[in-house]
This record gives sequence, structure tokens and C-alpha cells, in this order.
Amino acid sequence: MALLEDGRTAECYIERRGQRSVVGHVWKGKVGNVLAGMEAAFIDVGLPKSGFLHVDEVVAMGVPKHKRQIADLLKKGDEVLVQATKDPMGTKGCRLTMQLSLAGRYVVYVPFGDGLGVSRKLLDDERRRLRKICNALPLEGGLIVRTAAAGASADDIARDYAALRRLWSALSQRGAAVKSPTLLYSEADISLKVIRDLLNGDVEEVVVDDPEQYERILNFLKRTSPGVASKVRLYDGVRPMFEEYGAEKAVRSTLERRAPLPSGGYLVIDDTEAMTVIDVNSGGNVGRGATRLEDTITKTNLEAAVEVVRQLRLRDIGGIVIIDFIDMSDAANRRAVKAVLDVELEKDRTRTSVAEISSLGLVEMTRQNISDGPREVMTTQCDTCDAVGIVLSDDTVAIDAGRALIRAATTIDADVIDVAVSARAADLLNDDGRARVVEIEEMVGKRIQLEIDRSLGDSDVRVRSSAGSAGA
Repeated sequence: MALLEDGRTAECYIERRGQRSVVGHVWKGKVGNVLAGMEAAFIDVGLPKSGFLHVDEVVAMGVPKHKRQIADLLKKGDEVLVQATKDPMGTKGCRLTMQLSLAGRYVVYVPFGDGLGVSRKLLDDERRRLRKICNALPLEGGLIVRTAAAGASADDIARDYAALRRLWSALSQRGAAVKSPTLLYSEADISLKVIRDLLNGDVEEVVVDDPEQYERILNFLKRTSPGVASKVRLYDGVRPMFEEYGAEKAVRSTLERRAPLPSGGYLVIDDTEAMTVIDVNSGGNVGRGATRLEDTITKTNLEAAVEVVRQLRLRDIGGIVIIDFIDMSDAANRRAVKAVLDVELEKDRTRTSVAEISSLGLVEMTRQNISDGPREVMTTQCDTCDAVGIVLSDDTVAIDAGRALIRAATTIDADVIDVAVSARAADLLNDDGRARVVEIEEMVGKRIQLEIDRSLGDSDVRVRSSAGSAGA
């Protein structure tokens, strides 16, 4: 799925068969370990890794949060209803909550919640209208009115709420009847989720290239909001749809470190275990004529502020983010760059928190991390470099292989030794008329014959002689 704004791809989501996101899924799970020191419990929900449930996410009616202790609320073997709020990532299981929420087209029903909330992205008059409509409903639990409810009628809201109440009734009844761990409710796939969450008055059209998905989306909209079904059309072009709209190139760009800026500058985006670091570079933007250096830098930073947010959304970058803007001496310019950053972040539906630009030109921010982004979905860890992004140089490989030959030669009592090495190590050791091998032969007093074994690593050797064999 790709979201285009003003003709440019702003967001993309990839869902592979057998690798669907579990965010929104509801299970009847079983409590495993309860860790008092972490104020958390691990819940078996049937996934390869147990989910993580913090004490603040435990539903405990009447118990103030500041007085909660996980050991008083849960014990090993308890069965609980839980919902995923974050996908498994790396070595961690999914993040769980007992405060369930069921999302509809216009409202979100919170069975164990209370009160009524209305999206702050709506205008005040519309918020008052929707609040009045919802207050007339037979509310049980909590209710959140979504941005998509703008313009929705009282019947639309009531129908959406009634459907979620029926869903909760069926879900809770099944939960009481089954054993844990059991999946009780699956969130919609990415296509329906996007339609449900994003299709509003601002969307010009929805283009679908698969007839089956097209019918599913139409059927969903006919049940929930028939008035917008006309915005959906089936793609009939000859070229692949993502290529036609430029989305394919944008998706592939998420695999690159560099992102260009309009005036010749560029961003360098590096991911680490702890955070994502984005460096702003002026590149080919050197200014024109009598342009001051400060003005050139400020222009680059203003362009970078816009592109940084686009890259955060496009790559779905989450966690801690550090942006290294080019140093600006004028405080007014720093405030201008921060203002542009704030305006662009208002377009981002994902929750963010941003600090002021420091005197070093750094911006610290956090962005909610829920699921893997396109890069994580489309790539796998490199076996050669173990995902560090570097490989050993030729000199290092030659030196390591040479040392391994010396160690191996001392383990064999024979005048001639057959040594298997990798193809790369063999090329380097045989370079310059076997100079490195001859030097080692003189050192150990033995004849060494090299063989190539493509299963070996560059610094590994396997030795063999007529007297027997050994490995090193």
C-alpha cells in the first residue's frame, strides 16, 4: 500500500503472506513469568515468543496506578484477555495490553474504559456535534471518536458502535469458552485497515490493482460508509500500478542511506540498535552569487526539515531519532527550521515528541514504533558482515589466513601439509608468486599446499597430511 500526497509517496506499508502484523489481535493468553523487579509479566499467546505486559497495561478496576504491583495482580498460570499494541521486533516479543480497544470506521470501542473522547484533529464545531451524537448512545465502557467521523451522520455513528458492541459480545463469550492460548480476534489486513483509517474527505481516490481486493474493499465500504465507495476504482493500466504512480521507486529508496534534497543537499540515514541518526549535508548546494553562508545553510536545513519527516513516514522509522542539522549561528534561523519541522510532523499520524534544536544543531525526538518498516520487511541480515555493514580488507584477510596457516602447521607432524582455505584467502596468499606462503614455509620448516574450499570463511583453514587430519 502506498499513500501519495501531492503526487509523491508519503507512506508505504508492506504485508507478506505469513508475516502479517499482529497489532490489534486479541488473544486469551496464559501468564508465564511474573517479574516483580520489572513490574511486568510475560504472556503466552501462541506466538514463538511470549508477549510483554507491563503493570500499567493491566486492567484492575478500582486500583490506582501508583499503587499497582504486578505480583498482586497476576500470578503464573492465570488466563487473561490481551491485545497486541506492538509487533514482535528483533529478539523481543509483542507488546501487550489488557485495555482492549476495537476499532471501527468512525469510533473505537474500549470495553474496559470509560468516558468519551473526540479526535482533536477535528474542528471545534464538529467535535461538539459528534460529542452530542455519542452522548445520546447507550454507552457502556469507553468510546473514542475518530477523525474519519467528520461529516458522519448519527445513524452512521450508531451503526458503527452497535457493530463493535456485537463484536465484543461474541469475542468475550468465545474467550470464556476456550482454553489459552487462543487467538480470539484478528485485526483486518493492511488493505482494509488503511481504508478504515485513512479514507476520508481529503482522499481524492483509492486505486486497487487486484479485483478480489477491490470487491472486498467495496463490500466493506457499502456496510460502513457507502458515501465514499465511489472513490474506489479498479486499476486498468498496462504498467504495474506502483510503477505508474512512482511508488515502486519510492519504496526501493527506503533501502538506501542517502535521500536527496531539492537544492543539491542530501540526508544520510543510519540505523543503530539504540536510535536512528539523520545527518544533513549541504552537498552540491553551495549558494549563488553573493549568498551568505548562513543563508545557504538555512535553506538546506529548511529543505531537510521537510524531507526528514517524509523519510520518517516513508521508512516508518520509530524509537529515538537524532537529526544533525548543519550548524546555524542565528537563533532565528534555528527557530525557523524547528517551526517547519513541527508543521510537517502534524501530517504524521504516528505519535511523536520533539525537543528544541540544541546549540550544536541537534534535534532529539521520539516516534512511536509499532511495526517493522519496509526495509525490515524487504531485507534480511547479511551473512558476510553480520549486519554491521563492513567486511574485512584484503590485507586483514591475508594476515589472518597467514596466522591461521602458522597455527595449523604446528599441529601436524609432517613435511608436507595440505591446507584448505577460502577462494579469497587462496588468491591473496598466492599473490606475488606465493610470497606469503613461502615466508610461512620458511618459518615453520614445512611445505604447504593450498586447496580451495568454498565452504570456509576467509579466516578459516583446514589442514590435512598423509599422517592424518586436523582442523583449525
